[in-house]
Amino acid sequence: MTFADTPTLRRAEVELRPLRADDRDDLAAAVADGELWRTWYTHIPSPAQMAAEIETRRARQADGEIAAWAVVDPVTGRAVGMTTYLHLDPANRRLEIGSTWIGRRHQGTGLNPAMKLLLLARAFDELGCIAVEFRTHWHNHQSRAAIARLGAKQDGVLRNHVILENGTVRDTVVFSILDSEWPTVRHGLEARLAAHRRP
Repeated sequence: MTFADTPTLRRAEVELRPLRADDRDDLAAAVADGELWRTWYTHIPSPAQMAAEIETRRARQADGEIAAWAVVDPVTGRAVGMTTYLHLDPANRRLEIGSTWIGRRHQGTGLNPAMKLLLLARAFDELGCIAVEFRTHWHNHQSRAAIARLGAKQDGVLRNHVILENGTVRDTVVFSILDSEWPTVRHGLEARLAAHRRP
């Protein structure tokens, strides 16, 4: 078992499975709802870019650089987003969860916290990580709030960190969860998911 492996991970709310070339049409449809790729402060592939994005992630995974999953709605069996382990650092038992997006109609449904619970459980319980990192754009307030709701703590801000395709410069906000914090974070996520399931 390596940090770049992508076993299928399941809960009632979501399934994460290895990203496949034939996910293109489902993912193109998911990203088209609300034209998510037009968000200026993050990189989300457009429908036309989806096939290339999938192949890029699959190639990087084959090289051991990342671990890329398709986010699947278990009710329909269709891929509705992507998520990835980045900055794999097994020597220091660290990784980042990032390059994540889900279609607009699945946002706020419990799918995202369920997905994060699966990814964090694999990182801490199976891979033995001592820290899991999250990074986002300073101006991505939705993402920053969602990361904080997980129970992650802000480590700092990398100023003028990345030049984006549109020419703007990203200040990157870095958060992390430590292995000592994981039991509390797990309880918090399980409580949120239980609340979602209540009528």
